[in-house]
Amino acid sequence: MIDNAGCVDATRIMIDSARNDGILLEAVQVLTDLNLSIKKGYVSSDGRWNMDVFHVTNLDGNKLTDDSIINCIEQSLGTIDSTRSKSIDGMTALELTGTDRVGLLSEVFAVLSDLSCDVVESKVWTHNGRIAALIHLKDCHSGSPIDSKKMDRIEARLRNVLKADNDIRSAKTSVSLAVTHTERRLHQMMFADRDYDRTPIMRTSGRYSPLVSVQNCAEKGYSVVNIQVKDRPKLLFDVVCTLTDMQYVVFHATINTTEFQAYLEFFIRHIDGTPISSEAEKQRVIMCLRAAIERRASEGVRLELFKPDKPGLLAEVTRTFRENAMNVTEAEISTATGMAQNIFYVTDAIGNPVDSKVIDSVMQRIGTGHLRVKELPLMYHQKAENYDQSTSSLGGAVLVSLGSLFKRNLYHLGLIKSYY
Repeated sequence: MIDNAGCVDATRIMIDSARNDGILLEAVQVLTDLNLSIKKGYVSSDGRWNMDVFHVTNLDGNKLTDDSIINCIEQSLGTIDSTRSKSIDGMTALELTGTDRVGLLSEVFAVLSDLSCDVVESKVWTHNGRIAALIHLKDCHSGSPIDSKKMDRIEARLRNVLKADNDIRSAKTSVSLAVTHTERRLHQMMFADRDYDRTPIMRTSGRYSPLVSVQNCAEKGYSVVNIQVKDRPKLLFDVVCTLTDMQYVVFHATINTTEFQAYLEFFIRHIDGTPISSEAEKQRVIMCLRAAIERRASEGVRLELFKPDKPGLLAEVTRTFRENAMNVTEAEISTATGMAQNIFYVTDAIGNPVDSKVIDSVMQRIGTGHLRVKELPLMYHQKAENYDQSTSSLGGAVLVSLGSLFKRNLYHLGLIKSYY
């Protein structure tokens, strides 16, 4: 049920359904894929029934008034138990993980261009010195999926590009046969690569470094996860996706955001019904959730490319970045309509902001009419400054705040008599 009257500044979406351990992730995925911002949420799934309530806005912070979006939400959530993976018919899905470095993406796309591969879609994430990419390819000449013999040559050359001198075995390439939601698959790839357990090699702003705590509620057999972090799009998806893929089930949750921060709380158990059982496991959950949030931190300047596609264009653009010592920290690429519609987040070689003169030079070389610096949506313009000011005064109050949030939710769930 979608309600635009009951809340002053958001659209309220209520989902009631028979209990299903994966339904929370599916619901959040639907809303995230429609570029909606979840401002508040309440989740409860005790017994045989799920009840999820979300307060959402568009990325400019406004209620949903577009009937086509509302209808799409109703239809998507109404068939939430069906497969929601995107079809990759007619394309070959290539997965890459390895050690990140300046210019790596340029070398990857140069190999694909040299072997007459057309990159139709791709998403690339980097974190803690690691890179994960999911690339959908077609043969440039036939327009068909890549045949197995050619794929063997592609993988062999890319493994040589990806491997680091001191970490040869960490380079991995594979053809994806399972059709999985792209961003969920990137989380799974980086989790399998253990990016959460590696040391960062580049400087970051630290603005998306979350405060995460895990406590046990022994009386009711829950583990309680509290997260406090700067708010951003797709935050809830990244957290719920990670908990789900780590084989935890969310029974209750509270999501609350202010102008520039998000407070998330989850009551979880293993899929066998038991809570987290050791300090080592608690620490692993904390590390993995921090990594999941940081992977999509979008460090650097956002550049958008809109240009008629041609063979080798992606290799040319990323080579220009490399020649100007610009490191791509995140990328989203699409050429499905015959136009290259690409987004790149770039820093300098050590993770600092790119000098404006370098940006101007790159724009002149690629074409000022095709490459531009793009600001984030309106609701995020002033958040970074406000967040930095607020976190400077948090100190020890953070743990008090998380503890109070923990007690308050125990009270609302009837697990304690008072939280004062």
